[in-house]
Amino acid sequence: MSLRRRIVLLLAAGLTAVGAALPAPAALAAGHGAGPGPYVPLRVASYNIAAGTGADRAFDPERTAEALRALDADVIGLQEVDVHWGARSQWRDLAGELARALDMQVYFAPVYSLDPAEEGAPRREFGVAVLTRHRILSAGNHEITRLSTQDPNPVPAPGPGFGEVVVRAHGVPVHVYVTHLDYRGDPSVRRMQVADTRRIMAEDCDRHGRCPRQVLVGDLNATPDAPELAPLWQELTDAAPPAGELTYPAQAPVKRIDYVAVSDGVLVRGAAVSDSLASDHRPVAADLLVRRGR
Repeated sequence: MSLRRRIVLLLAAGLTAVGAALPAPAALAAGHGAGPGPYVPLRVASYNIAAGTGADRAFDPERTAEALRALDADVIGLQEVDVHWGARSQWRDLAGELARALDMQVYFAPVYSLDPAEEGAPRREFGVAVLTRHRILSAGNHEITRLSTQDPNPVPAPGPGFGEVVVRAHGVPVHVYVTHLDYRGDPSVRRMQVADTRRIMAEDCDRHGRCPRQVLVGDLNATPDAPELAPLWQELTDAAPPAGELTYPAQAPVKRIDYVAVSDGVLVRGAAVSDSLASDHRPVAADLLVRRGR
Protein backbone atom coordinates (compact mmCIF):
# COMPACT_ATOMS: atom_id res chain seq x y z
CA MET A 1 0.00 0.00 0.00
CA SER A 2 1.45 3.40 -0.99
CA LEU A 3 2.21 6.11 1.58
CA ARG A 4 -0.34 8.36 -0.15
CA ARG A 5 -3.00 5.68 0.15
CA ARG A 6 -2.21 5.14 3.85
CA ILE A 7 -2.50 8.88 4.54
CA VAL A 8 -5.90 9.07 2.81
CA LEU A 9 -7.15 6.04 4.71
CA LEU A 10 -5.98 7.48 8.02
CA LEU A 11 -7.63 10.81 7.32
CA ALA A 12 -10.83 9.09 6.21
CA ALA A 13 -10.83 6.88 9.30
CA GLY A 14 -10.43 9.89 11.58
CA LEU A 15 -13.17 11.85 9.90
CA THR A 16 -15.51 8.87 9.95
CA ALA A 17 -14.85 8.41 13.66
CA VAL A 18 -15.96 11.99 14.22
CA GLY A 19 -19.01 11.31 12.07
CA ALA A 20 -19.95 8.27 14.11
CA ALA A 21 -21.83 10.49 16.52
CA LEU A 22 -23.80 12.21 13.77
CA PRO A 23 -27.58 11.70 13.53
CA ALA A 24 -29.55 10.28 10.62
CA PRO A 25 -28.78 11.49 7.06
CA ALA A 26 -31.51 14.15 6.99
CA ALA A 27 -29.74 15.96 9.81
CA LEU A 28 -26.19 15.73 8.43
CA ALA A 29 -24.71 18.94 7.04
CA ALA A 30 -25.41 18.84 3.31
CA GLY A 31 -22.79 20.07 0.87
CA HIS A 32 -24.87 22.53 -1.14
CA GLY A 33 -22.18 25.19 -1.46
CA ALA A 34 -18.40 25.28 -1.62
CA GLY A 35 -16.10 28.20 -1.02
CA PRO A 36 -12.35 28.39 -1.50
CA GLY A 37 -10.25 25.56 -0.14
CA PRO A 38 -8.70 22.25 -1.17
CA TYR A 39 -11.93 20.25 -0.84
CA VAL A 40 -15.56 20.58 -1.91
CA PRO A 41 -18.46 18.95 -0.01
CA LEU A 42 -20.68 16.32 -1.58
CA ARG A 43 -23.43 14.22 -0.05
CA VAL A 44 -23.97 10.88 -1.80
CA ALA A 45 -26.62 8.26 -1.01
CA SER A 46 -27.56 4.77 -2.12
CA TYR A 47 -31.05 3.30 -2.01
CA ASN A 48 -32.54 0.07 -3.31
CA ILE A 49 -36.09 1.32 -3.88
CA ALA A 50 -37.65 -2.11 -4.58
CA ALA A 51 -39.54 -0.70 -7.57
CA GLY A 52 -41.42 1.73 -5.33
CA THR A 53 -42.76 -0.92 -2.97
CA GLY A 54 -42.36 -0.44 0.76
CA ALA A 55 -41.72 -2.81 3.65
CA ASP A 56 -45.52 -3.07 3.92
CA ARG A 57 -45.57 -4.39 0.30
CA ALA A 58 -47.63 -1.43 -0.87
CA PHE A 59 -46.62 0.29 -4.11
CA ASP A 60 -46.24 3.97 -3.24
CA PRO A 61 -43.72 5.91 -5.38
CA GLU A 62 -44.76 9.17 -3.72
CA ARG A 63 -43.53 7.69 -0.43
CA THR A 64 -40.31 6.69 -2.20
CA ALA A 65 -39.87 10.28 -3.37
CA GLU A 66 -40.38 11.57 0.17
CA ALA A 67 -37.76 9.16 1.50
CA LEU A 68 -35.31 10.34 -1.15
CA ARG A 69 -36.08 13.99 -0.46
CA ALA A 70 -35.38 13.45 3.25
CA LEU A 71 -31.85 12.29 2.41
CA ASP A 72 -31.11 15.79 1.07
CA ALA A 73 -28.34 14.28 -1.06
CA ASP A 74 -26.54 15.85 -4.00
CA VAL A 75 -26.22 12.49 -5.78
CA ILE A 76 -28.32 9.35 -5.20
CA GLY A 77 -27.71 5.92 -6.69
CA LEU A 78 -30.87 3.83 -7.05
CA GLN A 79 -31.28 0.11 -7.54
CA GLU A 80 -34.33 -1.95 -8.61
CA VAL A 81 -35.78 0.82 -10.74
CA ASP A 82 -38.72 0.00 -13.02
CA VAL A 83 -39.27 1.95 -16.24
CA HIS A 84 -42.53 0.75 -17.86
CA TRP A 85 -41.56 -2.68 -16.52
CA GLY A 86 -44.88 -4.19 -15.49
CA ALA A 87 -48.03 -4.25 -13.44
CA ARG A 88 -46.20 -4.25 -10.10
CA SER A 89 -45.22 -0.62 -10.71
CA GLN A 90 -48.29 0.24 -12.82
CA TRP A 91 -46.13 0.39 -15.96
CA ARG A 92 -44.77 3.75 -14.77
CA ASP A 93 -41.40 5.37 -15.47
CA LEU A 94 -40.08 5.50 -11.91
CA ALA A 95 -36.70 6.95 -12.89
CA GLY A 96 -38.28 9.90 -14.66
CA GLU A 97 -41.00 10.45 -12.07
CA LEU A 98 -38.57 10.49 -9.14
CA ALA A 99 -36.25 12.88 -10.96
CA ARG A 100 -39.11 15.29 -11.60
CA ALA A 101 -40.40 15.01 -8.03
CA LEU A 102 -36.97 15.92 -6.65
CA ASP A 103 -36.07 18.39 -9.41
CA MET A 104 -32.91 16.43 -10.20
CA GLN A 105 -31.24 15.19 -13.36
CA VAL A 106 -31.41 11.45 -13.99
CA TYR A 107 -29.47 8.79 -15.82
CA PHE A 108 -31.07 5.35 -16.08
CA ALA A 109 -28.95 2.27 -16.88
CA PRO A 110 -31.14 -0.75 -17.66
CA VAL A 111 -30.11 -4.25 -16.67
CA TYR A 112 -32.97 -5.58 -18.82
CA SER A 113 -34.61 -3.92 -21.81
CA LEU A 114 -37.37 -6.11 -23.19
CA ASP A 115 -39.89 -5.77 -25.99
CA PRO A 116 -43.15 -4.11 -24.89
CA ALA A 117 -46.12 -6.19 -23.84
CA GLU A 118 -48.22 -4.46 -26.52
CA GLU A 119 -47.22 -3.09 -29.90
CA GLY A 120 -46.44 0.62 -29.71
CA ALA A 121 -45.93 0.64 -25.95
CA PRO A 122 -42.55 1.66 -24.42
CA ARG A 123 -39.90 -0.97 -23.87
CA ARG A 124 -40.03 -2.81 -20.55
CA GLU A 125 -36.91 -1.88 -18.59
CA PHE A 126 -35.45 -2.58 -15.16
CA GLY A 127 -32.14 -1.37 -13.79
CA VAL A 128 -30.22 1.20 -11.81
CA ALA A 129 -30.24 4.99 -11.92
CA VAL A 130 -28.42 8.08 -10.70
CA LEU A 131 -30.24 11.20 -9.55
CA THR A 132 -28.11 14.34 -9.25
CA ARG A 133 -28.37 18.03 -8.44
CA HIS A 134 -25.12 18.61 -10.28
CA ARG A 135 -24.58 18.85 -14.00
CA ILE A 136 -24.04 15.53 -15.77
CA LEU A 137 -20.96 15.74 -18.00
CA SER A 138 -21.20 12.20 -19.39
CA ALA A 139 -22.87 8.88 -18.64
CA GLY A 140 -22.59 5.25 -19.69
CA ASN A 141 -23.97 1.79 -19.05
CA HIS A 142 -21.19 -0.79 -18.61
CA GLU A 143 -21.46 -4.57 -18.77
CA ILE A 144 -20.50 -6.80 -15.87
CA THR A 145 -20.95 -10.53 -15.38
CA ARG A 146 -24.56 -11.41 -14.65
CA LEU A 147 -26.72 -14.45 -14.01
CA SER A 148 -29.96 -13.46 -15.67
CA THR A 149 -33.25 -13.63 -13.79
CA GLN A 150 -35.11 -13.63 -17.14
CA ASP A 151 -33.52 -16.81 -18.52
CA PRO A 152 -34.85 -20.12 -17.13
CA ASN A 153 -31.39 -21.69 -17.53
CA PRO A 154 -28.96 -18.83 -16.98
CA VAL A 155 -25.19 -19.00 -17.19
CA PRO A 156 -22.82 -16.21 -16.16
CA ALA A 157 -22.44 -13.80 -19.07
CA PRO A 158 -21.75 -10.09 -19.64
CA GLY A 159 -24.81 -7.90 -19.22
CA PRO A 160 -25.49 -4.17 -18.82
CA GLY A 161 -26.62 -2.35 -15.70
CA PHE A 162 -23.42 -0.95 -14.19
CA GLY A 163 -24.09 2.76 -14.51
CA GLU A 164 -21.46 5.49 -14.57
CA VAL A 165 -22.16 9.21 -14.41
CA VAL A 166 -19.57 11.98 -14.37
CA VAL A 167 -20.94 15.00 -12.51
CA ARG A 168 -19.37 18.41 -11.97
CA ALA A 169 -19.58 19.08 -8.23
CA HIS A 170 -18.61 22.69 -7.52
CA GLY A 171 -16.24 22.59 -10.48
CA VAL A 172 -14.74 19.17 -9.66
CA PRO A 173 -15.51 16.20 -11.97
CA VAL A 174 -16.58 13.17 -9.93
CA HIS A 175 -17.18 9.70 -11.41
CA VAL A 176 -20.17 8.06 -9.71
CA TYR A 177 -20.84 4.37 -10.35
CA VAL A 178 -24.05 2.61 -9.34
CA THR A 179 -24.39 -1.15 -9.19
CA HIS A 180 -26.50 -4.03 -7.90
CA LEU A 181 -24.61 -7.27 -7.36
CA ASP A 182 -26.02 -10.77 -7.56
CA TYR A 183 -28.29 -11.78 -4.67
CA ARG A 184 -27.71 -15.54 -4.65
CA GLY A 185 -26.08 -17.36 -1.77
CA ASP A 186 -23.25 -18.64 -3.98
CA PRO A 187 -20.72 -15.77 -4.05
CA SER A 188 -19.06 -16.83 -7.32
CA VAL A 189 -20.99 -14.40 -9.54
CA ARG A 190 -20.43 -11.53 -7.10
CA ARG A 191 -16.73 -12.36 -7.13
CA MET A 192 -16.69 -11.97 -10.91
CA GLN A 193 -18.73 -8.78 -10.67
CA VAL A 194 -16.24 -7.29 -8.22
CA ALA A 195 -13.42 -8.06 -10.66
CA ASP A 196 -15.41 -6.41 -13.46
CA THR A 197 -16.07 -3.37 -11.25
CA ARG A 198 -12.40 -2.89 -10.48
CA ARG A 199 -11.48 -3.24 -14.15
CA ILE A 200 -14.07 -0.69 -15.29
CA MET A 201 -13.09 1.82 -12.63
CA ALA A 202 -9.40 1.36 -13.46
CA GLU A 203 -10.13 2.15 -17.12
CA ASP A 204 -10.94 5.71 -16.05
CA CYS A 205 -7.36 6.14 -14.78
CA ASP A 206 -4.58 7.40 -17.04
CA ARG A 207 -1.49 5.44 -18.10
CA HIS A 208 0.41 6.78 -15.09
CA GLY A 209 -2.17 5.32 -12.72
CA ARG A 210 -3.69 8.69 -11.84
CA CYS A 211 -7.40 8.25 -11.29
CA PRO A 212 -10.31 10.70 -11.14
CA ARG A 213 -12.35 11.18 -7.99
CA GLN A 214 -14.53 8.06 -7.82
CA VAL A 215 -17.56 7.06 -5.75
CA LEU A 216 -19.18 3.63 -5.93
CA VAL A 217 -22.71 3.16 -4.58
CA GLY A 218 -25.00 0.19 -4.60
CA ASP A 219 -26.64 -2.87 -3.16
CA LEU A 220 -23.73 -5.32 -3.04
CA ASN A 221 -25.76 -8.15 -1.50
CA ALA A 222 -22.88 -8.99 0.85
CA THR A 223 -21.66 -7.73 4.20
CA PRO A 224 -18.47 -5.64 4.48
CA ASP A 225 -16.41 -8.60 5.66
CA ALA A 226 -17.53 -10.92 2.82
CA PRO A 227 -14.47 -12.44 1.09
CA GLU A 228 -15.82 -11.64 -2.38
CA LEU A 229 -15.88 -7.91 -1.54
CA ALA A 230 -12.32 -7.85 -0.15
CA PRO A 231 -10.69 -6.85 -3.48
CA LEU A 232 -12.83 -3.70 -3.60
CA TRP A 233 -11.27 -2.41 -0.40
CA GLN A 234 -7.82 -2.43 -2.01
CA GLU A 235 -8.73 0.73 -3.93
CA LEU A 236 -11.85 1.98 -2.16
CA THR A 237 -12.75 3.08 1.36
CA ASP A 238 -16.11 2.00 2.75
CA ALA A 239 -17.98 5.07 4.01
CA ALA A 240 -19.27 2.96 6.86
CA PRO A 241 -22.06 4.31 9.09
CA PRO A 242 -21.72 3.82 12.86
CA ALA A 243 -21.71 0.24 14.09
CA GLY A 244 -25.21 -1.15 14.42
CA GLU A 245 -26.72 0.94 11.62
CA LEU A 246 -27.83 -1.82 9.26
CA THR A 247 -29.76 -1.69 5.98
CA TYR A 248 -31.56 -4.98 5.34
CA PRO A 249 -34.34 -5.91 5.78
CA ALA A 250 -35.81 -2.48 6.46
CA GLN A 251 -38.37 -3.60 9.05
CA ALA A 252 -35.78 -5.15 11.40
CA PRO A 253 -32.35 -5.03 9.72
CA VAL A 254 -29.81 -7.70 10.50
CA LYS A 255 -27.00 -6.80 8.07
CA ARG A 256 -25.53 -3.99 5.99
CA ILE A 257 -25.44 -4.72 2.27
CA ASP A 258 -25.91 -1.17 0.90
CA TYR A 259 -22.86 1.03 0.39
CA VAL A 260 -21.18 4.28 -0.46
CA ALA A 261 -17.46 3.73 -1.12
CA VAL A 262 -14.82 6.26 -2.19
CA SER A 263 -11.45 6.40 -3.91
CA ASP A 264 -8.29 8.33 -3.12
CA GLY A 265 -8.97 12.05 -3.18
CA VAL A 266 -12.33 11.66 -1.43
CA LEU A 267 -12.61 11.84 2.36
CA VAL A 268 -15.53 10.71 4.50
CA ARG A 269 -16.95 13.25 6.96
CA GLY A 270 -19.70 10.97 8.22
CA ALA A 271 -22.31 8.44 7.19
CA ALA A 272 -25.67 7.25 8.47
CA VAL A 273 -28.56 4.94 7.67
CA SER A 274 -32.12 6.27 7.54
CA ASP A 275 -34.91 4.32 9.23
CA SER A 276 -37.26 4.72 6.25
CA LEU A 277 -39.64 1.86 5.46
CA ALA A 278 -40.34 3.06 1.90
CA SER A 279 -38.52 -0.05 0.60
CA ASP A 280 -37.37 -3.41 1.90
CA HIS A 281 -33.91 -1.79 2.22
CA ARG A 282 -32.89 1.25 4.25
CA PRO A 283 -30.97 4.02 2.48
CA VAL A 284 -27.42 4.98 3.42
CA ALA A 285 -25.97 8.48 2.93
CA ALA A 286 -22.43 9.80 3.32
CA ASP A 287 -21.07 13.32 3.58
CA LEU A 288 -17.87 13.50 1.57
CA LEU A 289 -15.05 15.95 0.93
CA VAL A 290 -13.76 15.81 -2.65
CA ARG A 291 -10.30 17.14 -3.25
CA ARG A 292 -9.88 19.72 -5.98
CA GLY A 293 -7.25 19.19 -8.67
CA ARG A 294 -5.88 15.94 -10.06
